[in-house]
Amino acid sequence: MKRLRSVDNSIVLAKISNFPALQYMKTQTFQPKLTSRHQRLIASSLLFVSLNAFTAEEPQACSHWLSFFKPACQRLHQIWTEGDTDLYLSGYAWHNRYIYSREKIRTYNEAAWGGGLGKSIFDEKGNWHGLYALAFLDSHKNVEPAVGYAYSKILQVNKDIKVGIGYSVLVTSRTDINHNIPFPGAVPWATLFLGKVSVAAAYIPGNSKNGNVLYIVGKYTF
Repeated sequence: MKRLRSVDNSIVLAKISNFPALQYMKTQTFQPKLTSRHQRLIASSLLFVSLNAFTAEEPQACSHWLSFFKPACQRLHQIWTEGDTDLYLSGYAWHNRYIYSREKIRTYNEAAWGGGLGKSIFDEKGNWHGLYALAFLDSHKNVEPAVGYAYSKILQVNKDIKVGIGYSVLVTSRTDINHNIPFPGAVPWATLFLGKVSVAAAYIPGNSKNGNVLYIVGKYTF
């Protein structure tokens, strides 16, 4: 009887596995999609990890913050009160030629003229933190504002030359996305420091219809 039951079960399982719905599922590759909620979580996590490494004396402005968030408050306060003033000059946005056709490239604006101001510091480990607010011409020659925080892990080449790699978390708005409603983002960020002058590059990921842009901005530190 046990053997007969085993045979019957295998027959049932074989029949179930041949159901059209299960056959369809076997042929599909499911990939998670990053929703706006996921993007906000990623941006918030990156920002908090970098800012939360600060352990200096607590400023008065952060005394009422929850202890878990105080290091982030202290770092932001330090950048704002002790940081050097930065002048940002924007001028170029390269659209990925491996994604867009030549015909599509011709319809895009790559002269991303604009600028802004910021504050920045090199922390106790020599790494760079910056706050910025700027505006520039986007791919359709519309003004795109952006405010954000950037972090770079620094490699000191010599006295005046440094290279950094990190990321930026920001809030921006575009006329062609979300009806110009501000939205958050997170992008990789690389910087070459040459004394008081530096050049930063951020890559904006995307798909075949938007994004996939290398944005380059210059910075002078006073």
